[in-house]
Amino acid sequence: MARLCFKHYLISMLCTITVLATGTSHAEGVVVYSARIEQLIKPMFDAFTKESGIGVKFVTDKEGPLLARLKAEGKNTPADMLITVDAGNLWEAAREGLLKPVESKILESNIPAYLRDPENQWFGLSVRARTIIYNTRRVKPGDLSTYEALADPKWKGRLCLRTSKKVYNQSLVAMMIAELGEAKTEQIIKGWVANLATDPLSDETRAMEFVAAGKCDVTIANTYYYGRLMQKKPSLPLAIFWPNQAGSGVHVNISGAGITRYAHNAPGALKLLEFLSSEKAQNLFADVNLEYPANPGVPVDPVVAAWGSFKQNPINVKKAGELQAEAVKLMDRAGYK
Repeated sequence: MARLCFKHYLISMLCTITVLATGTSHAEGVVVYSARIEQLIKPMFDAFTKESGIGVKFVTDKEGPLLARLKAEGKNTPADMLITVDAGNLWEAAREGLLKPVESKILESNIPAYLRDPENQWFGLSVRARTIIYNTRRVKPGDLSTYEALADPKWKGRLCLRTSKKVYNQSLVAMMIAELGEAKTEQIIKGWVANLATDPLSDETRAMEFVAAGKCDVTIANTYYYGRLMQKKPSLPLAIFWPNQAGSGVHVNISGAGITRYAHNAPGALKLLEFLSSEKAQNLFADVNLEYPANPGVPVDPVVAAWGSFKQNPINVKKAGELQAEAVKLMDRAGYK
C-alpha cells in the first residue's frame, strides 16, 4: 500500500512538473493547485490574466492528493494558491499549516464572515446549498419542513440518501452538531436511517433518479446536482424544497481558496483571490456550475434564481471541518453507511 501511495505521489509530481514547465516563472505568474476541474476554473483564470497581465498556471487533482502534495512539498512547493471544495477541506488545510492569513479589505467586504475563515486563511468563492429534493407527484410542499423532520416515522420507507462517506453529508451532520448538539443530531440521523427506502446510494444524481422513479419520495442533495439533472431531463417530477426557513435556514457549504504558506508569489496570489471575489469572476465561478455567488452583491444566474430565494444558515462554515471527525463517528454509531 505504501509503495502504491508513493507511486501515485511520484506520478502526481511528474504531472505537476509537466504542467508548470509549460508556463511562466513564479515571478511572472501565479501557480494554483485546484480540486475544481479545468472547465470550471480556466475561464476565470483567463479573465484574470486578461485584466491583470498576470499569468496563471494550474494543476488539478482530488482534494486529498493535493493536500498531501502541499504537505510533502513544504517550502519547496510551487503552489501559490489552493482551490478546493467543502469548508471541511479548507479547514483541514489551515489546520495542517498549509495556508497563511492575508489582510484584504476587498475580501472582507466581498465575502460574508460566515463564509470565510475567522483568521482569514481561506475564503468562500461559491455557495453550495444542500437542500431537500422531492417527487412532485407523491409529496406536497406542505408535507415538508426541516431536515430534522425527515426523521419522523411518516417518512418510513420514503427517504433516499447518498452515502455517509461523502464529505458533503459529513459536513451537513457536522453543522447540525454545531447547531443542535451531538445527542439530538444522533437521534435525527438514527431516524433518517430508519426511514431509508434503500441502502445509501453512491451519488446524488442516482438518489434523485430514485426519487423521480418513485422508489423513494425525498432526498437531500446539493442544488447544482439538481440543476444538472433537470437540464438533461427537464420532465422529471422533481422540485426543490428549502428547509428550516422558520428557523436557522438552509445548510450551505462552499468552494473556496487560500494562499499557500510558502507561496513564492503571494502578492500575485492575493490579486487573484481578490479578483475571484469580484462581480466579474463571481458570475463565472458560480454560474458555470449552477452555484450561488459567495459575494452577496452579485446577481444569481437566472437558472438558479428560478429555484426561488431562501435563508441561509449563518453558522460559520468552518464548523464543517472542526466537527467533521465527530460527525463521522456519530453517523457510524447511527448505522448510516
